[in-house]
Amino acid sequence: MLKLYVANKNYSSWSMRPWVLLKQAAIPFEEVIVRFDSFAADSNFKRSLQGVNPAGRVPVLVDDGFAVWDTLAIAEYVAEKFPDKQLWPKDPKARARARSVCAEMHSGFNALRSHCPMNIEASLPHIGALVWRDQPAVRADVQRIVSMWTELLQQYQGKLLFGEFSIADAYFAPVCIRLKNYALPVPQLVTDYIANVCALPGVKAWIDAALAEKDFRDFEEPYRTAR
Repeated sequence: MLKLYVANKNYSSWSMRPWVLLKQAAIPFEEVIVRFDSFAADSNFKRSLQGVNPAGRVPVLVDDGFAVWDTLAIAEYVAEKFPDKQLWPKDPKARARARSVCAEMHSGFNALRSHCPMNIEASLPHIGALVWRDQPAVRADVQRIVSMWTELLQQYQGKLLFGEFSIADAYFAPVCIRLKNYALPVPQLVTDYIANVCALPGVKAWIDAALAEKDFRDFEEPYRTAR
């Protein structure tokens, strides 16, 4: 059975992506949670990943002793291992576009990620309002996301980016949570897409588990001093 190493569900957006992908696609896997304590070399987090991932990060997928790290690499590995699940769109052009937008997320939107860090249990509309007012780079990131999603939702005319669930929806699930929890202004079509993603069983399962953790990591909390 596949084994997936993830960190705190409340905070770890990168862990969320492959976990949601596997869960939503009904691919069996064993979950190994490596909770954040710090990112220092001698932290429990880093020590727990020794011998699993030389980069010392999550997520990590282990298949019969073979480790794959980085979310895009994991997504590609799973898509190839389970071709019957059709995790990328079937149409070649749609598939290429899905890979393009996932790669764009993978390497971009740094302002949104920096100023609106992942925090599933926190409702932070007041912070979102200040970020929106003061951070033009965040506004630019959101404008690009809105443009991207609008084009895809209109082109493929479904509730999800490419009609049916794909890696792209798993990849943007943490973005949906950021936009929702920080109440950043987006048009109704995007609001509806966010609701559709959050209602997916795989996404809902992650959110429910995050809310049940009740962990508080101050180094992951720029806007709160307690739960």
